[in-house]
Amino acid sequence: MKIAVPVTSNNQVDDHFGHCEFYSVFSISAEGEITKIKTIPSVEGCGCKSNIAGVLAADGVEIMLAGGIGGGAINVLANSGIYVVRGCSGDANEVVKNFVAGRITDSGESCHQHEMHEDGGSCHN
Repeated sequence: MKIAVPVTSNNQVDDHFGHCEFYSVFSISAEGEITKIKTIPSVEGCGCKSNIAGVLAADGVEIMLAGGIGGGAINVLANSGIYVVRGCSGDANEVVKNFVAGRITDSGESCHQHEMHEDGGSCHN
C-alpha cells in the first residue's frame, strides 16, 4: 500500500493540500510498517487543476492523508482511484503510523471556503 501526505519542509501535514511544499509517499508493508518514503515536488497552483492526482496514481498511491482539502481536489483524486482522509495534522510519519494502526478516520470536513474559483471552477486558486 502507498499513502501520500501533503507536507511542509518540517514534515508537518500541510493545512491546505493544493499549497503544500511537496508530497511524501509512504510505502507500507503487509505488516503495516513504513518501508520507504519518497518525495514528490508540488506543482504551483490548485490541487484540483494540477496533474498531481495522475502523478500519485501512476506511482501506486491509494490513500491521501490531508489536512484541509477542497471538494474539487477530492473529486480529482477519487477519479484517479485515491481515497482521501481529511482533517489530518501533525508530523507526517506519525500520522501515517496512526492511520495504519486504525486510529485516524476521515473528519468529513472539506475546505468550503476554497470551493469556487472566480471562473466558476471548484477548489482554491
